[in-house]
Amino acid sequence: MGDTGGLRERKKQQMYRRLSDTAIALFVERGFEQVTVAEVAAVVDVSKPTLFRYFPTKEDLVLHRLVDHQGEAARVVAGRGAGSSVLEALLKHFLAGLERRDPVTGLNDEAEVLAFHRLLYGTPSLLARLHGHVERDENALAAALGEKSDGVGRLLAAGQIVAVRRILAQENWRRISAGARADDLWPEAVAAAEAAFAQLENGLAHLG
Repeated sequence: MGDTGGLRERKKQQMYRRLSDTAIALFVERGFEQVTVAEVAAVVDVSKPTLFRYFPTKEDLVLHRLVDHQGEAARVVAGRGAGSSVLEALLKHFLAGLERRDPVTGLNDEAEVLAFHRLLYGTPSLLARLHGHVERDENALAAALGEKSDGVGRLLAAGQIVAVRRILAQENWRRISAGARADDLWPEAVAAAEAAFAQLENGLAHLG
């Protein structure tokens, strides 16, 4: 048998990436509504039913690029070191993302990243699916907060944290899309993140 299972999984992940990357390139070039799923399948040389086995909806082809970040805040909280508070761990993680110009922080001025963000934020059906992505992040983070507050309290805290991360990223992207360079904006993005998390801390100190 050898590494048959591992090879099969790698090939599966390669197909996910190939389909998603091909679709995004076509959507960026021609517009989300102007490209059909059948056209994406044809370019990759698979059947339409095969594509739908990987991606049940057209929107999933785009949102797949964010899959690695799904539940990220919850993982940061669950994996934080002893003595590190929830907000300290999340701020440290966000600042590290800014440092490496992670596209998810919005602080990235590469043409391909900007084109993806224009596609994502400029397509109503993608924004609707993104809302579901955010809601799942909130639920996962609320679960990771454990017994620090009651059920509604955890959801409220998670919602505030996720909203701060989202707003920081969107503001970075907005300024870069208006012409700012990521390297020039970085000090301000760091200061904004630190201020935002300090504001959060005033209301969420009970999380520890």
